[in-house]
Formats: sequence, C-alpha cells, structure tokens
Amino acid sequence: MKGIILSGGSGTRLRPLTKMTSKQLLPVYNRPMIYYPLNTLLKAGITDILIIIAPEHAGNYLNLLGSGKEFGARFTYEIQDEPRGLAEAFIIGESFLDGENVAMILGDNIFEDDFTEDITSFRSGGRIFAKQVPDPERFGVVTFDSDGRVTSIEEKPTEPQSNYAIPGLYIFDGRAAEVAKSVTPSARGELEITEMHNYYLQRGELDVKTFEGAWVDAGTFDSLLSAQQLAKEKLQDKLIV
Repeated sequence: MKGIILSGGSGTRLRPLTKMTSKQLLPVYNRPMIYYPLNTLLKAGITDILIIIAPEHAGNYLNLLGSGKEFGARFTYEIQDEPRGLAEAFIIGESFLDGENVAMILGDNIFEDDFTEDITSFRSGGRIFAKQVPDPERFGVVTFDSDGRVTSIEEKPTEPQSNYAIPGLYIFDGRAAEVAKSVTPSARGELEITEMHNYYLQRGELDVKTFEGAWVDAGTFDSLLSAQQLAKEKLQDKLIV
C-alpha cells in the first residue's frame, strides 16, 4: 500500500501564524505537525509516501523532510496550486499510485489511536472512520441505522443527522484515482471526498469503523491548542519519529 499526506492549503484560519509557513509545519509540542500523520503511516509499514504541498512552502518541506531516507521511507512531492477539494489529491497522485491501494491522511489530523491493523488488513473497496464529536457540521457526517449499517454520508451538513464525523484518514483500493476523476465539483467548487465515499457505499464496498481515542483536526487556534495538549500528554511514547 502507498500513502498520501495532503498538506496543501493556505491555513487562513491560523493567520498570522501561517503568513510565513505552512500550517502543517507549525510546532505541535515538540514536533512539526506533519510528523504526527507521518507517524500514523510509518507505523502501519507504509514507506512509499506522496506529500502534496502548496507551492509557496515547497522549500520548507524539502528542508525538513528531504527524501525520506532519514525516516526509512521514500518521499515524493507534488504541488497543489490551490485547494480544490480532498478528492483532488488522488488525481494529483494518479501516476504515483499506479493503481495500488492507498491510505491518505490529512497533514493537520492528529490521532491518539493506532490504525496499523485497520490499514494492514485492508484489501479492497474503501475504508473510513467515524468519531463522535460535538460539532459534526464542520466535517463529513456518517449516519448509522439501529443495526450499525451506514445509511448516509453528507459533507458539512447544516443539520447533521448524527454526531459521527469522518476524520482525515481514508483508505481506498486501486480505483481511487478513477473514482476521484468522476467526482463533479460541489456548490463550493470543490471535489468532495464524500462523493468518493458514496461511490463505494452505493456498491456495498465501504467499511466504516468507529473509534474512541482522541482526534484533533488542528485547523483553528483552539484545536491547535488541543493538539498541543494531546501530543504532550498522550502521544510521546507512541511516536516512532
């Protein structure tokens, strides 16, 4: 399996911190933010990783991460000129993926849980995760019936049908790039990854797993503070880089 870390965007919600650097390069306790999603992939044995970055910060990423040799990995870099939706990552990475299975993680998502088993046991279809949160309207939202079966997946609904949000870790089979290319832009003008989820869901090929450990989407000042606390209190003995 190959890996993608999507680390583009302009980090406007974290200005002025992001006027001079990428959000995903900001410190989270004693490491750059991107080290935490990188840990998630490396612990699962994924060492062939595409890092998608904004052009204005490319040099900073190269200086920090280099070729990946230091981490026992191989890093490939691609530029995302401007954010056009999460699904675009699979289009940008099509030649890198070359039809192989992929685990993509967002560069600002930090997890307490270890997803190694969920990643290494994956064979085909799609696999995503769900976590109960107090503000599901900020995320993709998955709804379950009384038997635990998924009934719907919506992107940032104004009136969420559940409080189960979909965090930024997605696992897809070798069809990911082709599925992404079939997605039409939403009203926001973005290629929504929820459309990819629904592609697999409609075919009975989507696996959704809930988890209990802490998760932080570190894109705001408050969530960045939460990420600092999580990293200090619960993650230091779980990191391999």
